[in-house]
Amino acid sequence: MTELERALADLKASLCRDVDVGGLYARSNVAHKWKAPWRALLLRESVAWRTQDLLEQSHTLYVASGLLGARILLRSAFETLGILVYLNQTMRDVVAGTTDFHAFSETTTRLLLGSRDKSTRYESINILTVLQKANKRYAGLEDWYAALSESAHPNYEGMVLGYSKDDPKIFLTTFENRWAALYGDHHPSAILACLAVFESEYNHEWPAAFEALERWIEVHDDKLEATKRAPKDG
Repeated sequence: MTELERALADLKASLCRDVDVGGLYARSNVAHKWKAPWRALLLRESVAWRTQDLLEQSHTLYVASGLLGARILLRSAFETLGILVYLNQTMRDVVAGTTDFHAFSETTTRLLLGSRDKSTRYESINILTVLQKANKRYAGLEDWYAALSESAHPNYEGMVLGYSKDDPKIFLTTFENRWAALYGDHHPSAILACLAVFESEYNHEWPAAFEALERWIEVHDDKLEATKRAPKDG
């Protein structure tokens, strides 16, 4: 088993199987009478499940020499990772006083229930907005995503570079599938890079940010009650 295969297997084995609302309330009945922390927890675990699924499938395609599909799935994994980084940083912003808690609550709703096809009542947050904020914590994250997007889109790289070679001396263009030759050597390390950031955000940054948010809510609960926008908000 390679380092990458072991890392993917470990992540799969560690995935959370349920979220107990009663356990959250017992942890802090003040912080968890508000819905935003619960949604943040659901987001964290949803990101973990989706990230593991995407990266495992990306690796499977890589092994089968399906590099274009592998890169497209990896692109989706970086998008998903961006959600977790964005969430963690927004929790930090609430504690720092630069983001309103009720606005944060709405953000968690949009991240968890948002859609682009109006299949839900909430509009999803643009993924580029998410990645721009995530890039402030991990410089280069947007570059990873942009590079993978070039493969995903039917533009120069996705079409001409991926499937043809040109010999200008004899004015001849030949066609072949070049994805493995272009990216086969680098794909496992790209998956490992995505995993490394995910594990840091999931195992270290999220618990710290979440606990800080809980403490902040406990201190500011009276003000939050006085300023909540509707009885169902939180």
